[in-house]
Amino acid sequence: GGEENIQSATHCVTRLRLVLKDDNQVDKEKLSENPLVKGQFKADQQYQIVIGPGTVDEAYKVLMEETNTQAVSKEEAKAQAAKKGNPLQRLIKLLGDIFIPILPAIVTAGLLLGVNNVLTMKGLG
Repeated sequence: GGEENIQSATHCVTRLRLVLKDDNQVDKEKLSENPLVKGQFKADQQYQIVIGPGTVDEAYKVLMEETNTQAVSKEEAKAQAAKKGNPLQRLIKLLGDIFIPILPAIVTAGLLLGVNNVLTMKGLG
């Protein structure tokens, strides 16, 4: 899609993480032909290109030098990507962000209630 399609970019240890204006403009075949690219996919409204540890730092530097892409932190990239989804996707993401952290506590409480019910049943001993 060209540099004008890149809204912002960041990277982690192994991947370039791009927030794109239009994901449909990505030339997936051309990316796959690049020997540096080990994989590519879209996750959390970001287009992620798997490059590998060490090499991704150099690729990110080249991307920043050769384009007018805005360098942002991972948190800022996530915030920009979150704004891209449609209202239903944003609602599902919000519910996931609320319930996923408390899910272990809910499961533990359910297991403890089950153990309590078994131990206090009449006729056990």
